[in-house]
Amino acid sequence: MWERSGGNKQMVDMLVEAWNTKNPDCKINLTYIPHTEMVGKIAQGVASGDVPDLMGMDLIYAPQFEKEQQLVDLTDQIKDWPELKTASKGHMTVATYQDRLFGVPLYADVSALFYNKDLFTRAGLDPDKPPTSLAELRSYADKITALGGGVKGYYLPGNCAGCNIFTVGPLMWASGATIEAAGPADEPLVGDGVKQVLQFARDMVKAGNVPEGSRTENGETFHLQFGSGKVGMMGTGNFNITLARQQNPGMKFGIALLPGVAPNSAASFIGGDLVVVPKGSKRVNDAVNVMKFLLSDEVQVEVYAKALNLTTRTDMVNNKYFEAEPLVRDVAKALTVGRTPYTVTFFEQINSPQGPWLKMLQRAYYGNDDLDAVIAETKTEMKAIASRS
Repeated sequence: MWERSGGNKQMVDMLVEAWNTKNPDCKINLTYIPHTEMVGKIAQGVASGDVPDLMGMDLIYAPQFEKEQQLVDLTDQIKDWPELKTASKGHMTVATYQDRLFGVPLYADVSALFYNKDLFTRAGLDPDKPPTSLAELRSYADKITALGGGVKGYYLPGNCAGCNIFTVGPLMWASGATIEAAGPADEPLVGDGVKQVLQFARDMVKAGNVPEGSRTENGETFHLQFGSGKVGMMGTGNFNITLARQQNPGMKFGIALLPGVAPNSAASFIGGDLVVVPKGSKRVNDAVNVMKFLLSDEVQVEVYAKALNLTTRTDMVNNKYFEAEPLVRDVAKALTVGRTPYTVTFFEQINSPQGPWLKMLQRAYYGNDDLDAVIAETKTEMKAIASRS
């Protein structure tokens, strides 16, 4: 099995160990491939026939590999599994291409709004009432920033395309917008929510609610920002629960859904990895057995939940481990409002550091260009990329 580095290594190690303990005659030999090399390496491997039997893949790239026929079609083996009915919708959306199934969830990352209860209390806000709209978020951020002493109300990662689709993209979705172009005939950046969120973010930066240093944040220190204790609210992922606790054991914090313009609207980005079988695998049946194992009730509860990682089935969220850890239970609610973009040009449209998505955000956050013009230019670029797919 190959898995990308920089993903949820601790969780994948546990899952492989659980399988190897139960299946001593069919052990998984796990190799980590550098995240930045994974896409190229597997494409090269499929072409040469040198592939692993099983692979953990950043879910966002699955449609590209499915379209290029580089993964084994598993529909006939897995389509009738009852576990798939409650498997993470975001994962299963990108695991499907032209009504055929190519994988199941390996692990899930979801974005949510983390908020510092200590700073809420100091700013005279109710620590048990997080914002449920962008207007409330702005109002709360103003009060927190007013505390001074280097404290800021909100965090925006200014130079990280992936961090922004994970945390700002859902603000747009919750406001009724569509971001990416799914294919050549599709229209990107549709809906008033795109401009509304860009205006919200520009206003937050201009009001001084966002740390100045965040302008250069390229993702490398993104996961450390909330645990600093200096940020009132930020969009981040479930992985930040453990990290923030390790970083700042005394800090009290809560987790809510990422809001949109309308009160009580919410959305989340469902990320993480799929487990798939590359074309050329010599152990397809064993690989399918691993997938069944990952989705089983016992593994969902006694491996995923016990380690306080999100279950990849929504019907497994109510378990004794999450009941004892309310923050994980709260972040798991994001699975019900989450989505995963579906396009074979995700990297070029969204994730590339030189791509149109990040350029648009930076012009909105830090510039004064007319937002309608910025959106129109970005639309044209995204459509051009999608039309080449």
